[in-house]
Amino acid sequence: MIAVVIGGGTMGAGVAHLLLAGGHDVVLVEAGADRASAARRAVEASLAKAAERGRLDAVPHELLRRLTVVERLDTQVGRGAALVVEAVPENLELKRRVLGEAATACPDAVLASNTSSLSISALAEGLPGERVLGMHFFNPVPVQQLVELVHHAGVAADVVARVRGWAEELGKTVIEVRDAPGFATSRLGVAVGMEAIRMLEEGVASAEDIDTGMRLGYGWPMGPLRLTDLVGLDVRLAIAEHLAAELGPRFEPPALLRAKVAAGHLGRKTGQGFFTW
Repeated sequence: MIAVVIGGGTMGAGVAHLLLAGGHDVVLVEAGADRASAARRAVEASLAKAAERGRLDAVPHELLRRLTVVERLDTQVGRGAALVVEAVPENLELKRRVLGEAATACPDAVLASNTSSLSISALAEGLPGERVLGMHFFNPVPVQQLVELVHHAGVAADVVARVRGWAEELGKTVIEVRDAPGFATSRLGVAVGMEAIRMLEEGVASAEDIDTGMRLGYGWPMGPLRLTDLVGLDVRLAIAEHLAAELGPRFEPPALLRAKVAAGHLGRKTGQGFFTW
């Protein structure tokens, strides 16, 4: 299969890694020469790390022969693609634009969005909706087992079945969710995350103790504050604002989260969030 991944950041590079390791040819799209080069390096580094840890059956440089990095998606590079995964920032208009370009450049491909909270129905407006769905991966993509498939009323049943099959062939466990604000995972994860931030804000306990309580008391592999650092405080803020607008004030972001984002403390990617990285 030829797969196109649009967006070469953390999630896009992870999806590209996963598809390459699964035996597929990958076209990775990232605008600008510098960002395209950085995207290639991110995939290379991810594959190298997996090989070092014994999580990769192939030699990284052999997999990289099936990776093509381009600055723009057009019919020449998109022809023959069976799957497009967009992994650009959580902005509805941006995602609609890149999916629209992909619909033209890849006329036979399933159009999948890696959004963690935006409406799939809204993303599909003006597009061939029968081949649009949500394909929500989790960070780090090569390691995390879950894929959340989100379908709207207009998607074709065979498209959902095809994508489910691809995800399972890649070793993922799939859950299917109706298109609703926050789907299943983001809605629950953000609810806990926002309450953990409020507890920290109110001085109920330290960040470390809140996270330890959830890890040892409830069996979470990672506490909600460290997870927020990993996802990115700016990403969590955007999702919480969207959910607050759709579902009400119970998702209203705490002042502490807004202050940290305003200060540029975005989590692991900046070296400082609720923890120092």
